[in-house]
Amino acid sequence: MPPAHDRTNWTDPILLVATCGWVGRVPVAPGTFGSLFGLPLALATGVAATRIATSLGGGQPLTLAAEAAMVAGCMLLCVPLCTAAARKLGGHDPGPVVIDEAIALPIVLLPVPPPARGPLTLVVAFVLFRLFDILKPPPVRQFERLPAGLGIIADDQAAACLAAACLAAARWQGWL
Repeated sequence: MPPAHDRTNWTDPILLVATCGWVGRVPVAPGTFGSLFGLPLALATGVAATRIATSLGGGQPLTLAAEAAMVAGCMLLCVPLCTAAARKLGGHDPGPVVIDEAIALPIVLLPVPPPARGPLTLVVAFVLFRLFDILKPPPVRQFERLPAGLGIIADDQAAACLAAACLAAARWQGWL
């Protein structure tokens, strides 16, 4: 039986991080608000990856590799975090857990070099991700069935990959 929300210790560090500082507790569209945290995260990983690549004397391919490694690291850290948060809140993918949405946005922006991540690109990336995350077309929904935190994370990562492919296609066509 899931614990009653009125008895949940929301100051627990696991829940504080998993809810993106309690943003996941907003009563309407917590996933959308959680996804907003992914935009500054994507900008930060882009800046950090650019600095790493520059310090190593590399260009865009090294920047992409560094950013992909940071995003993968975040995903790996969030699997046990989401597992623990789901146990504390009850349920397979509790609504207040929104860190999975936040860490998905940087994946959407991987096809876009950090200097090209302007306001329009960020808005399009956000909308595409939310569209795929809400509609959950195959195979996104199937990833939800994975156990515990892996299922919580994987469906958002799959939605992010579809959104990234659309964003890359839009850039290739010159629409962005």
